[in-house]
Amino acid sequence: MTDERGTTKFQVDLRRHLRECNVERNLTRLICEIADASKYIINSIRTGDLGVAGTSNLYGEKQLALDVLADRILEKRLKYSGVVASVISEEQDEIISFEPEHSECYSVAYDPLDGSSLVDVNLAIGTIISICKGDALLGKGRDQVAAMYILYGPRTTLMYSTGNGVHEFGMNQLMEYTLVKENITIDGDTGIYSPGGQRNLYTEGVERYVRLLEEQGCKLRYSGGFVPDINQILVKGKGIFLYPHLKGKPEGKLRLLYELNPMAFLVEQAGGAASDGRMPILDIEPETIDACAPVFMGSKKEVALAQELVANETR
Repeated sequence: MTDERGTTKFQVDLRRHLRECNVERNLTRLICEIADASKYIINSIRTGDLGVAGTSNLYGEKQLALDVLADRILEKRLKYSGVVASVISEEQDEIISFEPEHSECYSVAYDPLDGSSLVDVNLAIGTIISICKGDALLGKGRDQVAAMYILYGPRTTLMYSTGNGVHEFGMNQLMEYTLVKENITIDGDTGIYSPGGQRNLYTEGVERYVRLLEEQGCKLRYSGGFVPDINQILVKGKGIFLYPHLKGKPEGKLRLLYELNPMAFLVEQAGGAASDGRMPILDIEPETIDACAPVFMGSKKEVALAQELVANETR
């Protein structure tokens, strides 16, 4: 391919980018294994059963056939990577241990198909991945060594960070991930907001916060999927996502291990912030694998304003 001056431009694929960024060999292998697994998940989304699997996950939610299939694909690829000591999936109720081939190994928490209930209406969904070193899945999000997500939309894109910025890749016609943009940053005015949860259940502080956003002229852009909504903020470089504490549900809805920690890692690496309204998401120590937390995530300015309005609320 060539640029506008006719100079030959070579596409940088994911593996090459990881090597050029001096990412540890086994971590490179793991990230590439997950990227390869996404190709099979894409095929399942395009051709698979959209019905209910007849089972429920840890949270009592009905599992779709696609949820179960995506979970099996990822678990199998992670097991046979040889560099994973343990995994925990949103679709399973316990930590699964492996026998890695290498002492330099990792643990992975993942949501195999976040937003899967949107598949039948053809909206964007995604896979969310959190990676920790060794066998330590129940630590703080600050202990992560890498995080990534894959967005299955009109285009398939992959965002990853190993603690040295956030980088975007797109899938080409050969189903290879090639570099789109390095060092994504969140540095603009808010502009857009994505509010989850029933508004009639918002607390006084959260309701006041949303009204202030609206008075500032922020446009509501909420898809119902966590991955596309966070991707929107990262790609546009501005905005705020919130799924706050609600009346009768002070812990919020989103799960720390599979959803909030990896997304907070990516957002912080892009120069943004992520808070539960009182403290950074990455500093919360989960007590259980199903721990949840409220979240305000995006531009630093708007996260700080949210904390100012809700930090002292009784929950």
